[in-house]
Amino acid sequence: MPANRKLRAAVDVLISSFGIRSSENSLSPSSPTDRDTAGDQDIRKRGPVAYASQKPWLLNTSVVENITFEMPMIKSRYNAVIEACSLQPDIDILPQGDQTEIGERGIILSGGQKQRISVARALYQQTHVVFLDDPFSALDIHLSDHLMQDGILKLLKEEKRTVVLVTHKLQYLPHADWIIAMKHGTIQTEGTLKDIQNSEPELFKQWKTLMNRQDREFKTETVAESMTDLERKNLRRAMYSREALRAEEDEEVESLDSEDDDNLSQVMRQRATIPWRSCCTYLSSAGLLLLTLLLLSQLLKHTLMVAIDYWLAHWTSHVITAKIDAKAHNCTLVKDCGFSHSWYLSVFSVLCCLGIVLCLATSVTVEWTGLKVAKELHHNLLNKIILAPMRYNTYSVSLNAGLPQIRLFETTPLGSILNRFSTDTNTIDQHIPTTLECLSRSTLLCLSALGVISYVTPVFLITLLPLAVACYFIQKYFRVASRDLQQLEDATQLPLLSHFSETVEGLTTIRALRYEPRFRQRLLQFTDANNIASLFLTAANRWLEVRMEYVGACVVLVAAVASITNSLYNQLPPGLVGLGLTYALMVSNYMNWMVRNLADMEVQLGSVKRINGLLKTEPENYEGLLTVSQVPDGWPRQGEIKIQNLSVRYDATLKPVLKNVNAHVHPGQKVGICGRTGSGKSSFSLAFFRMVDMFEGRIVIDNIDISKLPLQTLRSRLSIILQDPFLFSGTIRFNLDPEMKATDEMLWEALEIAQLKPVVKTLPGGLDAVVTEGGENFSQGQRQLFCLARAFVRKSSILIMDEATASIDMATESILQKVVMTSFADRTVVTIAHRVHTILNADLVIVMKRGIILEYDRPQALLDREDSIFASFVRADK
Repeated sequence: MPANRKLRAAVDVLISSFGIRSSENSLSPSSPTDRDTAGDQDIRKRGPVAYASQKPWLLNTSVVENITFEMPMIKSRYNAVIEACSLQPDIDILPQGDQTEIGERGIILSGGQKQRISVARALYQQTHVVFLDDPFSALDIHLSDHLMQDGILKLLKEEKRTVVLVTHKLQYLPHADWIIAMKHGTIQTEGTLKDIQNSEPELFKQWKTLMNRQDREFKTETVAESMTDLERKNLRRAMYSREALRAEEDEEVESLDSEDDDNLSQVMRQRATIPWRSCCTYLSSAGLLLLTLLLLSQLLKHTLMVAIDYWLAHWTSHVITAKIDAKAHNCTLVKDCGFSHSWYLSVFSVLCCLGIVLCLATSVTVEWTGLKVAKELHHNLLNKIILAPMRYNTYSVSLNAGLPQIRLFETTPLGSILNRFSTDTNTIDQHIPTTLECLSRSTLLCLSALGVISYVTPVFLITLLPLAVACYFIQKYFRVASRDLQQLEDATQLPLLSHFSETVEGLTTIRALRYEPRFRQRLLQFTDANNIASLFLTAANRWLEVRMEYVGACVVLVAAVASITNSLYNQLPPGLVGLGLTYALMVSNYMNWMVRNLADMEVQLGSVKRINGLLKTEPENYEGLLTVSQVPDGWPRQGEIKIQNLSVRYDATLKPVLKNVNAHVHPGQKVGICGRTGSGKSSFSLAFFRMVDMFEGRIVIDNIDISKLPLQTLRSRLSIILQDPFLFSGTIRFNLDPEMKATDEMLWEALEIAQLKPVVKTLPGGLDAVVTEGGENFSQGQRQLFCLARAFVRKSSILIMDEATASIDMATESILQKVVMTSFADRTVVTIAHRVHTILNADLVIVMKRGIILEYDRPQALLDREDSIFASFVRADK
């Protein structure tokens, strides 16, 4: 709560709070434990509160469950909420309608669609108070107005519910019963709009200017296609692609099922097959030298262990013989008859020392192998992801995403890729080396035991074959069951972890609605399901242990009978008899752990298989006809751009999105590009970075054809600011200068130019202040200004601004435009316009339609022509 203010809201009161960074989010209805309180500051809640956060929070479930959110389904109310949030056209696109699973964090939806579902949930809840934190930020102007009129002013007011609205959309201020204006964490003024007009005329004048501009935007229908319509097109195409992929997978499964229905033994054989290919991938990553060392160290270690046991048996036999001889010769001590322990003790000590050395060498070799394989696979995987081809489908382009997504991310869910780097890499790094060492040890111990028993009593070889057959079938069925149960345990653990993660992320919403008991109960249910799977896995292990004990008992029986018989008729030394029986007693334990480790290894090699699937991705060709040394230092210095007969497409199978485009931009010019959505504006910006297929024509920057440049050189020499600003986790210094080449003076200068210096100075650490993931500890407008400061630090002579002002408020937009016109005066700036008035001061305006240039001239020259399309855009914007 802002300093020293108490807020009481009566029924039918609508409160609007706004500002670039004014701590309005501190008014969110979190529990008292979520906010620090001091002095007489106090927030009291009476009953649950519906809350829609600025960053939408969604559950990994269906659309309808996200909206109803534990509330009973009331069809009339549900339909009214869907209508108020304009969700029905989006639901119609989904393959299962509102029953469609939206994925983790609503991954299949756009930002606007997530925002509307979040708001729909708040509207559906039957609470007396509704908090809406910037609900219009991801919505276009028409959809925002529909939500305001049908959702807030109609649905909520008819139900006489108190609404607290946080927004910078000032055109809605006349609808407010009470207004709170916030600035820098404190309340600047409050009252009705008329009260503020009388008490703060200057502030009201600023508001009026911004309100008029936003009203003009609402009336503009010819400049661009609705962002919502584009989101729906993207969703429709994504759903078609997803359903086609799912249909292919279903056909493959049905094909396999139809082939195997009459041959269950074949199914069992396939499931029981050890993944040799993944095993070869893992071992080949270690290299021949390490594999040789690993094999030799293991063999030598276990050979030496058998030798130590054999020497003890040999020593024991001679001691027994010596005692018998001593008794026959009436000697009190065996040494009196010439027997000495020194020789046996010396050999035993040497063997033990060698065993310690070999055990240490084996452990080091195993860990070294695991480390090398993990680094090799992780390095290769990281390179494949980073260097994945930048080729796109048209439905990849989204106003909410700025740049399109890589096709790899279209065909592979982001969560799956993250799992390769987290869960699978951790398995390869931490678990496989240990399991491999245990498997090799238990296998060699088992073979050693069987070998010693066969050496002591050769007749044991007769019974070895039936025992081996029994063990084969036991391990075969156990491995299949164990793998399925481990996968079941993992499958039940994922919802548990996802639910916990979702609960933490949505804790404010959950506490506001007083739903803590429900989420706690669901957490217990997921925990029980996971524990049941773990219990069955433990039972399966016990099943194996019991059967291996039976086999071991048979081994002991055969070995004991054969050893005793052999010692009676063949005078077998007693030490060897004891050695054979000792090993026989351990066989069941060795076999048990060998089969369990084999089953664990089979499951863990699935991580190698999944990573190997991504390693098959063909990397993009980063080489160019020119080498890095042939590119002049500081290129491009002037910023001259020549576009000659350029044709661009997103894929070889798709139609061109730019057709025979020609343009000439002189050094230092400010160029504005406008047109309807789908006209090729964003494709223009992508062409500068060679992120699309330029199959005809070329782009020449400072007399160098960019198609001849190495990709890394080209992309590192240009700067771009996207619609959706992104900051990396780390520090402000790292975000402004990732290469750490700029001085502190240069960084402070960039922050001052972007008007962020006062903000950064108040942060602990200044330039070394922490930036959280995605820059979430800064507002949208501040993140955009940080991106602008970063572009200034890079000193690139060419700056691309791809609808950089589309998602920020008017005040931040004004700052950004001022900086571009002053601090970037000597640089070439290409602006993809979201609002036409942002390019009125440009040196050159390009109007595009369906991939071709319709108009190309100075803004004033185009405005002077009555038939100019650009002039019609400007008139519509007034």
